Amino acid sequence: MSAYIRYHDKLEQQQENEDAIIDTIVASMMRVNEKVFDKHRHAKRDAHAKSHGVLVGEVTVYDDLPAHLAQGVFATAATYPVVIRLSTAFGDIHSDKVPVARGMAIKMLGVPGRQFLPARQQASTQDLLLVNHPVIAFGHAAAYLKTQKLLEKHMDDPDTTKRIMAALARGGSKALHAFGIENATIDTIGMPNNHILGETFYSMAAVRYGDYVAKLCAAPLSDNLKALTGQLIEHDDGDSVLRDLVVDFFKHQGAEYELRAQLCTGVDQMPIEDASVDWPQALSPYQSVAKLTIPPQQAYSHARRVFADDVLSFNPWHCIEAHRPLGSIMRARIKAYEASSAFRHERNAQPRIEISSLDQVPD
Repeated sequence: MSAYIRYHDKLEQQQENEDAIIDTIVASMMRVNEKVFDKHRHAKRDAHAKSHGVLVGEVTVYDDLPAHLAQGVFATAATYPVVIRLSTAFGDIHSDKVPVARGMAIKMLGVPGRQFLPARQQASTQDLLLVNHPVIAFGHAAAYLKTQKLLEKHMDDPDTTKRIMAALARGGSKALHAFGIENATIDTIGMPNNHILGETFYSMAAVRYGDYVAKLCAAPLSDNLKALTGQLIEHDDGDSVLRDLVVDFFKHQGAEYELRAQLCTGVDQMPIEDASVDWPQALSPYQSVAKLTIPPQQAYSHARRVFADDVLSFNPWHCIEAHRPLGSIMRARIKAYEASSAFRHERNAQPRIEISSLDQVPD
């Protein structure tokens, strides 16, 4: 346990001109949001606009965790209701045939602990936003700005946008060097397009883990999920094949994932400010902390889709103090997510609420 670094406020190091960089990111993002709204006459999320399933279940924290793992919402054995949204990284609606990053957003309900954001003191939720890739190519705010500008420039060229997103998911930080997009070919070859339910999903960036710092993941635990790991999507499947797979799966069976934490042992090899660096598991392997159980259910009714896409918000800053996000890319998200959510709810005339019970999730 002594090998794990202790959390303290000075672990984060703000970039030069970071606030101005983030404001520029948000301004670009909002211009893209406006164009997507004009295209659909309906506001979408700035990222992960297309959902593939909306699920309810529960997270059960394991009993007798060692002290370094018994932190925050995982401090004591408990069971928390959760709502889960499965999605694709694009900020617009594209075919599932395109092999890009997929997401799993988990909202835990009824969690103890003081909320990090002052305006959320009446809430009792903890959001975990996970993607099926251990790192994020634009690992800090300055790189995020370069990527956002590129996506804005090419947003009217969906084929180029798809290539950019695929390169980002596949290439890590090196993908940014390919962004002389006018005279470079960025293809999607080499990135598998797998069954979404067999994937392992990662926080990519660091979060506070009580007295420590960690990255989190959700990995397939039940045999029926493990059987789907690496199962390729056929090219002649439909444009919404991921939705169809999720709906068909949960119509007849449930699933179990395991939540795991990778604790930071030192910022030199496991940096907090650059989320494009994969933390070596040889230094600190992922350790099991809880089980996510999802029973059989109707995974994508019309009412659920509207509720999850238009009403619910998933945000890494919807958290307790013990799990506050860390690092440059997470600091950029605090303004980006708020601006995107406000725009989406206002344009779609939907209330901005934080749920407290699964009874609020439509069947």
